Amino acid sequence: MDNGLSSYNRFLSGEKDAIDEIIKNYKDGLVFYLYGITKDMQLAEESAIDAFVKLYVDKPKFKGNGAFKTWIYTIGRNKAYDAMRKLSKMQWENIDDAYDISDWNDIEENVTENETRNYLRKIVSKLKPEYSQAIYLVFFENFTNDEAAKIMNKSNKQIRDLLYRAKTTLKKELAKEGMGFYGL
Repeated sequence: MDNGLSSYNRFLSGEKDAIDEIIKNYKDGLVFYLYGITKDMQLAEESAIDAFVKLYVDKPKFKGNGAFKTWIYTIGRNKAYDAMRKLSKMQWENIDDAYDISDWNDIEENVTENETRNYLRKIVSKLKPEYSQAIYLVFFENFTNDEAAKIMNKSNKQIRDLLYRAKTTLKKELAKEGMGFYGL
């Protein structure tokens, strides 16, 4: 796979179905990455949709400064931050009868069948947002430190430091849960 660039170029050339390939290949990973930012699955899903809508409607040019996947994740991150800014400006009323109809466990199980990864995602999501984002990008999505730095708008050294601190914290959290994870 060429990391989605050929699908995007086919889409830009008029092949409307090529966008479906991009969505299929990047949707799940992007949603989980955005969940690390928003801490709200619904907002993460909406932000991912907004990122794909931007590709479909605005058809921005991919300039080739990094990987295509990095570019999409950066667009998604920006959409998530925009959505969080809008939400922070809203006035909320407390409604006792309201409940959340989305079930995090069902969504997560549909995305991945690996129980260890599910467990780790849950523990990682409890970490500081920057820690969980860095771990998710590098270890779950296999971005390089340089790509993760670009997505998170950090330097390579900041990413290395974040990963070190995140792994140290993650090991402690796993020990509290009575689990060891020796791959860290």
